[in-house]
Amino acid sequence: MQLEFTAVFRKVPSGYVGFVEQLPGANTQGATLAETRANLAEAVHLVLEANRALAEEALDGAKVIREPLRLGAA
Repeated sequence: MQLEFTAVFRKVPSGYVGFVEQLPGANTQGATLAETRANLAEAVHLVLEANRALAEEALDGAKVIREPLRLGAA
């Protein structure tokens, strides 16, 4: 599955900061743009993983229906 997000990078005195517009909590920094991009990809994975774990915990054995959600281009 391929997801596409919008990454935003900003130059700061110590390097770059970056975040994903559509995913609160996915933000990072780095000395170079390349480092910041790599860090942001890792941050996105970690946020999605954490959100999944939190949802699992909140459901705590409840009967639910899980299905793929496919969205068209905005």
